[in-house]
Amino acid sequence: MGAIVAGLAVAAGALGAHGLDHRFHVQYEGEEFVKKVVIDGKEREVSRIPLAQKYLADFKTGAEYQMYHGLALILVGFLSRNRPSKFLNVAGWCFVAGCLGFSGGLYAYTLTGVKWFGMTIVPLGGILFLVGWTTLAVSTWRSRNASSPTEFEVSTIGSPPR
Repeated sequence: MGAIVAGLAVAAGALGAHGLDHRFHVQYEGEEFVKKVVIDGKEREVSRIPLAQKYLADFKTGAEYQMYHGLALILVGFLSRNRPSKFLNVAGWCFVAGCLGFSGGLYAYTLTGVKWFGMTIVPLGGILFLVGWTTLAVSTWRSRNASSPTEFEVSTIGSPPR
């Protein structure tokens, strides 16, 4: 699964780098993305860029995060071979669902311009990525503690069998 996700990330990255630049500039010609933030209680414009440039960067971010999480899935697969755990299963499924939500949401948002994808689906995918990394950390922590000898085992190491 990780190899498939990573391979599709390469394809998405190539599409973003070579196929979408012209399309986005034609589709979003003359439109701008205006970034505003609240400073001292007042909303202020902090930057303005062509919308095509913003969407191309967003699409590439989707491909980049998909690649990271494809590699993470490969790691989860290797770890699961030696010490299967429910935490590793959760991490793996969160990475898959996070790719669909975060990366897929960014792809859909940039290709359609429908803000709902960017405002709803993408953040949910990001949360799933965070849950995946957290459960991966818990899994490795639990695995490490499980592989350490217990107090009983330490006291009996080197003792003759009874």
